[in-house]
Amino acid sequence: MPRVAQVERKSNETEISLSVNLDGSGQCNIRTGIGFFDHMVAIIAAHGGFDITGSCSGDLYVDGHHVVEDFGIVLGKAFGRALGDKSGIARFGSFILPMDEALALVSVDISGRPFLHCELPEMAPMVGSFDTELLEEFLRAFAVHAGIALHVKVFHGKNTHHIIEAVFKALARALGAAVSTDPRTGAVPSTKGIID
Repeated sequence: MPRVAQVERKSNETEISLSVNLDGSGQCNIRTGIGFFDHMVAIIAAHGGFDITGSCSGDLYVDGHHVVEDFGIVLGKAFGRALGDKSGIARFGSFILPMDEALALVSVDISGRPFLHCELPEMAPMVGSFDTELLEEFLRAFAVHAGIALHVKVFHGKNTHHIIEAVFKALARALGAAVSTDPRTGAVPSTKGIID
């Protein structure tokens, strides 16, 4: 059964329509109006093995906050819906990823209990038109609406581009592992019998 979901969200600040295929080939076709953020979303698709397509527009004349946070909300909802009842998934995923001088750890638990712990070093305020404060806002929105516990720790790094890219690549790899099917069981991976 295809693990695909489409989510649409329209507010006075943003309008986003997003389709996610968890068993894709790493294709990404999305433009948010924030070039560096588009690059990070493409990294999630490519390194997670997901297809992410759709459209996104918002009040970038204000700043990037609403677009980035709301995109996290919609992407999280799409991931959650595509997983269905979570039967047969591995559930957990962790990845430590080097990006030149930066080293990031991301661990996820598709538990139905949203949580974010995020440890980041000091970063430059902007990468291109991306406000680096929005990294944590995106991660929180995604974790809450996907129903996952997400832990992010950057051990070290100096170049802000490298730090953020390491986080996104590690997130993609950890998510790819967590949503992969576990050949040992087709059941929901919880002693409760449900994940919600």
